[in-house]
Amino acid sequence: MSRSAVVFVWLFAAARLAAGQTPYRVTWWDAASVGTAGALSLIPVALNLPHGPPPCAPCDPASVPGIDRAGLNNSSASAATASSVLLGGVVGAAAFASLHGLDPGQRRGNAAVFLNSLAWTQAATGWLKVIVHRSRPVLYTADAVAAAAQRESRQSFPSGHASLAFAAATSYLVMAQREQLPHRARNAVLLYAGAAGVAALRVAGGKHFPTDVMGGAALGSGIGWLTATVHAKGP
Repeated sequence: MSRSAVVFVWLFAAARLAAGQTPYRVTWWDAASVGTAGALSLIPVALNLPHGPPPCAPCDPASVPGIDRAGLNNSSASAATASSVLLGGVVGAAAFASLHGLDPGQRRGNAAVFLNSLAWTQAATGWLKVIVHRSRPVLYTADAVAAAAQRESRQSFPSGHASLAFAAATSYLVMAQREQLPHRARNAVLLYAGAAGVAALRVAGGKHFPTDVMGGAALGSGIGWLTATVHAKGP
């Protein structure tokens, strides 16, 4: 992240909240919401969407916008694997920081918010991939013919890794700021740094273009903020 972004996250997380905030309230709607999001996430997989071959294989690198040229000619398997490992670390660390040391009521409420954030981020990401139907960087390489038969080769935008990482970081940030959780500024900066690392590794691994991870970061941050902000409060 840039220095200004780090400063913004630090100040936002360190800001004091109005007194008297109550824990997030957990209802049966939370289970229904997570279940609905999960079902929506499975539909594209069950229907094998998107249908049909990619528009080109191989595609012309000259057709790629200048901002995305950095995504071409990258094929680091280690970077791709590292992005998945780091994503697990970001999500796990955000969950731990959101729940550790809290009373049972707070833990339940924060867990409900966190699960809703991740579930709806996954659902939105999956459907956007189907709707946008963007070719991955591999379809601009010599491996395009072999990759053309793989459905995921047409699911480049947005990056699911980036969207989930930023959803986890943003959900934590909003909850931590609302509930004055300890070490919230430090944790938020570390989580966003990890999320940015996930995004960078997806590009380095040849899995996505820069605008794919930017879109994923915006999507995940938006859903993470919305979920944690509007979730039902206690009485």
